[in-house]
Amino acid sequence: MAGFNKVVLLGNLTRNPELRYTPNGTPVASMGLAVSRRYKQGDELKEEVCFVDIVVFGKQAEHCGQYLSKGNGIIVDGRLQQRRWETEDGQKRSKHEVVAQTVTFMPKRQDGGGGGGGAEAPMHDDVAYESDEHI
Repeated sequence: MAGFNKVVLLGNLTRNPELRYTPNGTPVASMGLAVSRRYKQGDELKEEVCFVDIVVFGKQAEHCGQYLSKGNGIIVDGRLQQRRWETEDGQKRSKHEVVAQTVTFMPKRQDGGGGGGGAEAPMHDDVAYESDEHI
């Protein structure tokens, strides 16, 4: 049976994007995303936050590094990936992360909320970027 792997998240950045380049020159941005869920338990309103690591490749990685900062809202459309590695002392490690295919910048809140500061994202056709990297 074939699998299906699609993730869509809306949340706020927990840190500034970290932009780096692979040995062949491909831009890669890593960032943390907080996704909140509010629900009612009895008469009490509760909030649960899920923290997710996001990886973005190509031109959109450069745009994320240039225009996004901690607190900015984004929509991520991508796939879940598990990375596995071994530490220098031989311990096996693994980590789940979302590899973004599209990152959409959310408009900044006019009431001063949302935090983050930094440069405004361009609000025209290139706000949502398609990834050209398929790994």
